[in-house]
Amino acid sequence: MAERKYFGTDGIRGRVGEYPITPDFVLRLGWAVGQAFKSADGQRGRVVIGKDTRISGYMFESVLEAGFAAAGMDVMLLGPMPTPAIAYLTRTFRASAGVVISASHNPHYDNGIKFFGADGCKLPDEVEAEIEAWLDRPMVVAEPANLGKAVRVDDAKGRYIEFCKSGVPFWLSLEKLSIVLDCAQGATYHVAPSVFRELGATVHAIGTRPNGVNINDGCGSTSPEALVAAVLEQGADVGIAFDGDGDRVIMVDHKGEIIDGDEILFIIARHKQRQGRLGGGVVGTLMTNFGAELAFRELGIPFERAKVGDRYVMEMLSQKGWLLGGEGSGHIVCKDVTTTGDGIVSALQVLVAMVQEGASLYELKQGMSKLPQTMINVRMKTRQDVSSHADVQQAVARATERLGQEGRVLLRPSGTEPVIRVMVEGVDEKLVGEIAQELADQVQACLA
Repeated sequence: MAERKYFGTDGIRGRVGEYPITPDFVLRLGWAVGQAFKSADGQRGRVVIGKDTRISGYMFESVLEAGFAAAGMDVMLLGPMPTPAIAYLTRTFRASAGVVISASHNPHYDNGIKFFGADGCKLPDEVEAEIEAWLDRPMVVAEPANLGKAVRVDDAKGRYIEFCKSGVPFWLSLEKLSIVLDCAQGATYHVAPSVFRELGATVHAIGTRPNGVNINDGCGSTSPEALVAAVLEQGADVGIAFDGDGDRVIMVDHKGEIIDGDEILFIIARHKQRQGRLGGGVVGTLMTNFGAELAFRELGIPFERAKVGDRYVMEMLSQKGWLLGGEGSGHIVCKDVTTTGDGIVSALQVLVAMVQEGASLYELKQGMSKLPQTMINVRMKTRQDVSSHADVQQAVARATERLGQEGRVLLRPSGTEPVIRVMVEGVDEKLVGEIAQELADQVQACLA
């Protein structure tokens, strides 16, 4: 398949006002997606649109609505809602597609558009290619009588809250748990506190006052320092941090130690194995810490690595017929509950393990030891493939030889940012750091 012009790992993303994250492009994008999904069955369809709390969401919501209407697609507007809520509501409303206006964990000045199919899963590559093909065609507006209509959905929040709660056994209560939630000034701000309180937990919530520009600003899963401080101050049992659109989660135990996505995946997998509900193996990614792989091996749990991105985790889960996968960033897919990474659902799975095993989060994370891992992001002015550069290949070969059998090297372009991610992993933390910096310097030199 030809290289995609606009789509990255998770939709289309960039800085607001810079192509393609501009009103005129997003208008055409809405029309193109409408055409692509109409062409599937030739029938008039409908699409649901949700967004996170960044200020540019108002602008892009309006032009997407217009683009879909021009293509003859009806629109259901959900307002600020977590990304996984759009996946769920796309399914329950029997919509042709779901659209999320969000740049996830990025700052407010970035935004993006990502999509779900009627099944609530991320779009496969071939559908994204079809959308890009429509973007290259003239925009032809539907006949006036066939233009789409738009309605606002008033009960989206309540529907999603009940869905999240349904993933917890009805007889299980969280009443003995004290929880701090960090909603990242993002899309979970008006949803997550209600979910955990209604399940019985004592909740102290931070990051619940979005103003359009403070999303992910010193808070949430990418900046857990505020959560750590709040957990220790409150004497809470656990802290839970989401990212701006709610598809990632990072946790903090009662000692203030951070539990990342790899550890969360391990905790959920081991608990499900003990309950006889794992349903096969576990899927990680190329970035999953090698310590997780070793821990799964010790438990006798099959483990496979997919490309980075929860859509690829989901694809491999479907291929294998397995139910659990995720990334160190906190994208966890519990396929027995939902169809995409869901921060609230994943956190609840961990809390269920705590209650059923009568153990603290600190105790549950024992059994997995992460290997030292260093990742350096080397920024690019324009996207380039440096992996084929002779100097970079030689540097990688030298690094691999120095690490031996107790480490690994990975260079990959980000699908969401103009950076090359240089990752080195091994037993010796000092050596890992040195090698990572040397590789990053070599990549930077090749980009100059």
